[in-house]
Amino acid sequence: MDRTTPETDPSPPRRVPRQARSKARLALVLRAAERILVDDGVEALTTTRVAAEAKVSVGSLYQYLPDRGAIIDALAAGYFARLEGVMDDLVLAAARERWQDPVAVLVDAYASIYRTEHGFRALWFGSGLTEETRAADREHKRRMADGIRRVLLALEVARDDDALARACHAAILAADALAQEAFRRDADGDAALLDEAKVMLRGYLAEVAGRYRDGETPG
Repeated sequence: MDRTTPETDPSPPRRVPRQARSKARLALVLRAAERILVDDGVEALTTTRVAAEAKVSVGSLYQYLPDRGAIIDALAAGYFARLEGVMDDLVLAAARERWQDPVAVLVDAYASIYRTEHGFRALWFGSGLTEETRAADREHKRRMADGIRRVLLALEVARDDDALARACHAAILAADALAQEAFRRDADGDAALLDEAKVMLRGYLAEVAGRYRDGETPG
């Protein structure tokens, strides 16, 4: 059937709230949307349901979130920002604390986010991601990979170049795939699989660091 409902039509450009009151209202709406997402899944994220949960009019919701796709995109943007904030904190901590096992610190931090961000898990494990969210996720992973690069530079175990950026991107893609599988298996994260992720990533990043110790110029 070709005809689509208003909830699945492409979203028109949504307004960005500028006043403090409007920002607070949007935050309230997104908290309501997250509750629905966690309790009932992506398909329950209709504008009518979210407006009722947030106790706002559908008309006021439409100004910022005109359909389910816009709600999903806004929720995902919030999750990405929180993940990237955690990574920024880890970069600062790496410089101060000089970790002996950076892979364990990073994997444990990543797993902790999956463990506590129930909305993030509900969104990623559901089937309602929009193309805009998938594109945003690709850029988000590049920013997370840059965080790994900055951690390795802070620990002085690598030299900054394009090959390091490529290796860190590969590492974050692998870590994310393994974390997702670990939390699909177990709501608290499959500990054995997370340990295997650490083993794999330690070996890979040790090999990457070894290239620089040996004076290689990666291709």
